[in-house]
Amino acid sequence: MAKQKQQRAKRVDTNPRGAAAQKPRSSIDIPFLVLVLILLVFGLIMLFSASYVTAIDKTGDMYYYFRRQITWAAIGLGVMFLVMIIKMSTIKKLVPLIMVLNLGLLAATLVMGRVGGGAQRWLMIGGIRFQPSEITKIAIVLFFAYYISRHYKAITDPVSPRKSPAARFLIPRREILVLLFMLALNAGLVILEPHYSGAIILVVVGIIILFAAGVPFHWFVKLAVVLATAAAVLLTFGHNYVQRRWNSYLDPFADMRGDSWQIVQSLYAIGSGGLLGVGLGNSVQKHLYLPEPQNDFIFAIVCEELGVVGAILVIVLFALLIWRGFSIALKSNDVFHRLTVIGIMTLVSVQFILNIAVVTHLVPVTGISLPFFSYGGTALLILLAEMGLVLNISRYSVK
Repeated sequence: MAKQKQQRAKRVDTNPRGAAAQKPRSSIDIPFLVLVLILLVFGLIMLFSASYVTAIDKTGDMYYYFRRQITWAAIGLGVMFLVMIIKMSTIKKLVPLIMVLNLGLLAATLVMGRVGGGAQRWLMIGGIRFQPSEITKIAIVLFFAYYISRHYKAITDPVSPRKSPAARFLIPRREILVLLFMLALNAGLVILEPHYSGAIILVVVGIIILFAAGVPFHWFVKLAVVLATAAAVLLTFGHNYVQRRWNSYLDPFADMRGDSWQIVQSLYAIGSGGLLGVGLGNSVQKHLYLPEPQNDFIFAIVCEELGVVGAILVIVLFALLIWRGFSIALKSNDVFHRLTVIGIMTLVSVQFILNIAVVTHLVPVTGISLPFFSYGGTALLILLAEMGLVLNISRYSVK
């Protein structure tokens, strides 16, 4: 009798539709929580160091950015612990509503959004200014995990026997088309703002989740051809600032006082840091040379003040967080749980890698922030909520 119960429990645990693990099996993953808190505190320290000169120049209050960020960090920690204790079955039921809300916010941004830096990416609701595209990232992750968990067999074998051989080769099954349509819809609305880097992140995350779900590899080859064609069209016929940024990437020193000013100052900051840096708080480039040092280029200030040692420390901390997150995913027998964690950790990975690549001039300049470090209250709040989701799912892990 006991053996039969164990066999039934095993069948439930491996159910791809997500019937498994309605009750937590263990406590939260403590190493992951510790890494989140270390990165949060480290990020707040570097934010204050990088921002106080700009804060004095713009507001007369050296603590302006730091005070707002630490307030959002406190709220974010509360949200993280709240998300951590909500039943995952409840979160799963809310996914369609989250996606509808996300699409509504993206549409509202195009109609009544605030313009800044030549892009219409911000909404103002209740006195809070935020980018709906930050919500889109987690909405896509949750929707992909939710939909794949409900249509797992069809998505992992996406060839319909009813189609002709030519159609089977060119057209995936309806379930795959639904996911690709939702990805294209969200990325398209983000591109219209325009926010190309946000769209790139969405596409990469969507592809990684499909790959992790087990979609046959030949579909990714075909998708790569489509994406390469779309990228060529955008570079050729896209907004003028995209072409300007591409030109400044090819030769940043050709227009040092124009489009290339920020990346050149970033390289100066990195180069002057040396092995051990100039010391915490002693950056020269943050004294109104490097524009907005508290935002996308905060890693350059880390390199200048803490040197190669500090830069490696940041990279190691992120690498440990990402590794631990994927370990949590691999310990889950529930498809929705596993793909949610994979999607969230892919989000963190892509933003982390692209931000450092931009700051070090490995890729063209894009508006991608460094998680935990860059200034942005709502972005930090959503990031900590995502970390709460990962910690929540870690409670359902199996050995």
